[in-house]
Amino acid sequence: MRVENAERAAGAEIVVVPHTHWDREWYLPFQRFRLRLVSLLDAVVDRMEADPRWRFTLDGQMAAVEDYLEIRPERRERVAALVREGRLAVGPWQILHDEFLCSGENIVRNLELGMRGARELGAAMMVGYLPDQFGHCAQMPQILRLAGIEHACVWRGVPDRVRSCAFGWEAPDGTAIRTRYLPEGGYGNAASMFEESGDGPSPPPGRIAGFAEAMGRWSPHGGPLLAMYGADHTAPAADLADRIAAAGPGMRLDTLAGFFAGERTALDGLPHVRGELRSHARANILPGVISARVRLKQLMGLAERRVERYAEPLTALWYAGDAQAFLDLAWRRLIEASCHDSVTGCGCDETAEQVAAHMAEADQLGRAVCDLVTAERAASVPLGSHLVFNPTPDRRTGLVTLDIPCEGEPGLVTGDGWPVPVQTIEIAPTVLDDAVHPASELPVLLERVYGRVLYGQEIRDWSVSRDERTLTFRVTSRADVPFDLGEVREALRGAEGAWRVRILADPRRTVAALVDVPPLGLTTLRPVPAPGPEEGPVALEGSVLDNGLLRAEVHADGTLGLRTPSGRVIEGVGRIVDGGDLGDTYNYAPPADDRIVGDPLTVEVERVSDGPLVAAFDIIRTYRWPRGGDLERDARSAAEEDVTVTVRAELRAGEPFLRLRAAFDNRCDDHRVRLHLSLPRRADSSFAEGQFAITERGLTAEGGFGERPVPTYPASGFVAAGGIAVLLEHATEYEITGAGREMALTLLRAVGHLSRDRNAYRDQPAGPQLPTPGAQCRGERAVGMAVLPYDGERPGGDVLRAAEAYRHDLLTAAGYGHASAVPPASREGIAITGDGVVMTSLRARDGWTETRMVAQCTEPTTAVLRGDFTEAVRVDLRGRPGIPLDVHAGTAALALRPREIATVRFRTS
Repeated sequence: MRVENAERAAGAEIVVVPHTHWDREWYLPFQRFRLRLVSLLDAVVDRMEADPRWRFTLDGQMAAVEDYLEIRPERRERVAALVREGRLAVGPWQILHDEFLCSGENIVRNLELGMRGARELGAAMMVGYLPDQFGHCAQMPQILRLAGIEHACVWRGVPDRVRSCAFGWEAPDGTAIRTRYLPEGGYGNAASMFEESGDGPSPPPGRIAGFAEAMGRWSPHGGPLLAMYGADHTAPAADLADRIAAAGPGMRLDTLAGFFAGERTALDGLPHVRGELRSHARANILPGVISARVRLKQLMGLAERRVERYAEPLTALWYAGDAQAFLDLAWRRLIEASCHDSVTGCGCDETAEQVAAHMAEADQLGRAVCDLVTAERAASVPLGSHLVFNPTPDRRTGLVTLDIPCEGEPGLVTGDGWPVPVQTIEIAPTVLDDAVHPASELPVLLERVYGRVLYGQEIRDWSVSRDERTLTFRVTSRADVPFDLGEVREALRGAEGAWRVRILADPRRTVAALVDVPPLGLTTLRPVPAPGPEEGPVALEGSVLDNGLLRAEVHADGTLGLRTPSGRVIEGVGRIVDGGDLGDTYNYAPPADDRIVGDPLTVEVERVSDGPLVAAFDIIRTYRWPRGGDLERDARSAAEEDVTVTVRAELRAGEPFLRLRAAFDNRCDDHRVRLHLSLPRRADSSFAEGQFAITERGLTAEGGFGERPVPTYPASGFVAAGGIAVLLEHATEYEITGAGREMALTLLRAVGHLSRDRNAYRDQPAGPQLPTPGAQCRGERAVGMAVLPYDGERPGGDVLRAAEAYRHDLLTAAGYGHASAVPPASREGIAITGDGVVMTSLRARDGWTETRMVAQCTEPTTAVLRGDFTEAVRVDLRGRPGIPLDVHAGTAALALRPREIATVRFRTS
């Protein structure tokens, strides 16, 4: 068969696709790489205009085009002309993202932004080109098909059972797409074909024959051979068109779009692969990027949630103005940060700093939009009361923390008059300052007043007593009376002697309140006198937390035991384990002489809160960790560092899960810190939520290439196995260890190089051997998660609901309307319900309100939408309308296949 394929390939046409793989930021920061990009594209554009034979593919991402045109705006029309002619292929992505370290919604917006930018230049390359991602998420075939793309093109992650260059890649819902595998070198499989030689302008015949033979082994059904001529940050040879012409009629230049235009879309006769592509069989997938620079993953998770689930829904449902420009900018920053050399943390320290800044900027924009919308709504909420927003599309009862004016025990009622359970967390001091000063210092003291703000609060009243030589300011969180500092100065004119200055605050308390809020809706909370002592389900007694749904007890070694109302007991939760890591940002690699530290030297438990709505304690453990790694001995250093790890365990009313937050000051290098949980029953597989799917994975990984197939995997919303689900705040690395008896989650992985030339878990370098001291992640570190026991093998609706609640706290804003105003009644936004139905976004778009959801279930289900709308239609990811939905009394139903992604637009006609 191999001989037949080689003979067939010898006569096959070779389609040469000149391109560059452009890492926007990596071992150099963005601007230093962009200088090279401008020089490269200047030359490419000039050659293409001078020689009509030229074709070029710009790496599938619009960011490179936009980065170039920002420096060369005068060349925009020249570039657009080449795109319109079909000679320059651009898009469909905005950036070549990492598919596991951003949300599914981020992937959709990436595609949306890239296709829009490409169409503005003339046309988008309608190929799902994914040349260098470190594996591929399960739902990518469905995402591409919903955007109208019928071909994918991949390199890393393809399993061993794929033995041809074409296969059918199937999403969890059954959507399949014809996919081209790039064997024999990936996106640079023909990079050496046109290297200089003494044989004249044409490539040596032996190279052409060798390429044809190698590729023929992957083309059992014949057809053109795809020769990807390009590499990282390089341009094709200047005389490439001449070399192709000299090679004869069996070779031609084209774009990647041109090559796929002649390819079939049918899947008959092709091998099928279902789900994610994370095999190590044919190329490195560099799994250590999941845990490199964990802070970047935390910043991404926070910023994505802020924009996706708070700012956009608030704007779409509750804002009369236009904040779209701010939201667009936030999304641009999130998409930029999702690049496969950015959020991954496998770049230089300067790149990591820039990426963190982009994520922080996106979060700031999201917060600013939330502030804008809630401020407009809070204008009708009385001073001293609070507005509460529910970011989930189902009715929700959750805990909020508020600062309220209160003389004695506090009470709260909703705008509808319903009492709300309250627990005092902290009582604020009422005397902020009381001291005697000489009169000569009074003018200086008055300079502390900023506008009307003093000690972080607003001045609501003041008085001067010349007889008692006393100046008194009374401050509150927000005042609605006039204040003039000039009047104070005038009252103190001519003051002599010693004066007493007092700053008195109104009585205030920080309270936890258990409030019920409509789906994607608003409610208000108003302070009232307490009706009596509050009772609630949550208590801390000795070393035990209990909320009626879960009981957590801390043991002598600092681990926790959990007990459910049904009597199920789970032990060994929260063990902290530290081990060595002499790898790099791409691959974990423990030293040959590793030293594992899992037993604490001391354990203490401190009470934090006793209930009745929230109770918590801190588990404080001390350890002695090796200070660093010893490369010469391939071991951990003999020098040690004392480290204190504090794990806060917290139970809240109504929550069936235990919240954990682990914090420590990392003063050590070259190590990995993981939190371990014993599983109540042996697990043969794990279930991880991320990118519109719950992916089931075994306990091992497929190997075959030059990389150790470690079974560490990414999870975004939660990971579940053996009866425990761990709810997550950000993309997190996990592993099922101990032959399926334990789960380990990475809190920190500290390494000192971008790539090491000698890595025990990888044969080849993954990049330059560049020191990255920032990747040692020194300083204070904290990671939050929650532990939820569940029944059955596969996590169901209870886990989905818990993950939704854990990741999306209720949002509050202080009212600033007139104190005597009537608090608004609760108002419902949009409700989206259905077994296994999860909303992933809701936004304003093209005059409609648009929501996206996914059926995270194994059986068909129905999504039910309810709200103030009279018209609804299903659309694809590009917004093109499909089947209208029947709407009756503000309700529409949509039947969904298992794991199907659906986008619906609705409005009041």
